[in-house]
Amino acid sequence: MSQPQIHETPRHATQDANSFSAVELLIILAKHKRLIFGFPIVIAVLCAAISFVLPNIYRSSAKLLPPQQPQSNAVAMLSQLGGVAGIAAAAGALKNPNDLYVAMLNSRTVADRLVAQFDLKKTYETESLESARRQLAENTNISSGKDGLIEIEVEDKDQKLVANLANAYISELLRLTRLLAVTEASQRRMFFERELEVAKNNLSKAEISLKSSLDTHGVISVDAESRAMVETIAVLRAKISAKEIERNSMQAFVTATHPDYLRTEEEIKSLRNELSRLENGGSSTGDGVSRPAGLENIKILRDVKYYQMLYELLAKQYEIARLDEAKDPSIIQVLDPAVQPEKKVKPKRAIIVLICSIAAFFVAVIWAFILDMKQRIIHEPEKASRWAELRTLLSSK
Repeated sequence: MSQPQIHETPRHATQDANSFSAVELLIILAKHKRLIFGFPIVIAVLCAAISFVLPNIYRSSAKLLPPQQPQSNAVAMLSQLGGVAGIAAAAGALKNPNDLYVAMLNSRTVADRLVAQFDLKKTYETESLESARRQLAENTNISSGKDGLIEIEVEDKDQKLVANLANAYISELLRLTRLLAVTEASQRRMFFERELEVAKNNLSKAEISLKSSLDTHGVISVDAESRAMVETIAVLRAKISAKEIERNSMQAFVTATHPDYLRTEEEIKSLRNELSRLENGGSSTGDGVSRPAGLENIKILRDVKYYQMLYELLAKQYEIARLDEAKDPSIIQVLDPAVQPEKKVKPKRAIIVLICSIAAFFVAVIWAFILDMKQRIIHEPEKASRWAELRTLLSSK
């Protein structure tokens, strides 16, 4: 039984076919060399012309060294801001303490102040505050790096504006940290500042009431013992109020079992016992008063002394809190302020021209092969008829 013969293609025939294919490709490229080299040149010239029409964009950056803050304080502060900051607060715990300051910088509060300060609606050619805010966000990149620094980058066509905007972000952040009292020391300072303002207003009202009473009833003589009793009671009441305010200020930072909190509670209890002893067992405040109107004057005088002493005590507490805030190491430090850039960052005209030229070259090569294929089809009757049929189908409705 005869076995089928296997015909092997000679090696030299395969090499000839490969050589033929390579030569054919080179012939096709040579036939369309004007297209292959001319088209990229034309595209490169057009891209160069377009790139020179594009405005120069400059970038300025600043770097901050933020303090490390407790997470509970950070989350609480975010709720006071709008925009990105509010979203961060709703998201829950912060993975990085720097996220607090990044959120504050990206907040609507900061953006609106910068839009107003630099008249960005005119710069961005818009009448809408929201559009100006959105454009500012697109031109700004605020990020926290692995090195623990916060970087503020601003891009724009104006060299001076980008540096001024980046530094203005820093100023607004410092203003917000003072306004919102991010640190524990600043929160105590703000607390005593509010209480001091209330005490000041109450003191002014009491003094006005005393002056009005004196104008109505005249000066009423009060003996030294009654005056001393009034002043002592007023001082004790003021000390109790000051200690209660101090205790309330501590509730945001310590628990009820903290030694300082317990000590303050004991001081308040001791002062109240002393006040109760004076009010119940002391001399009557009406002794030594020649007329019933004197009782009213003593009452008003007592209020004046009370608010006066309370104001003095709160003023001391406020100064202590203010000094603690000034000494607090948890402050934002500017590592690199923004400076006016010397060179543009974009458009990168050389890269644009190079990319366009390379893309045009490949398009021209593909186009050359398509043209050569078309010519081959046209010169073969069977394929030419199929080509005509395809054109008819594509052109028909």
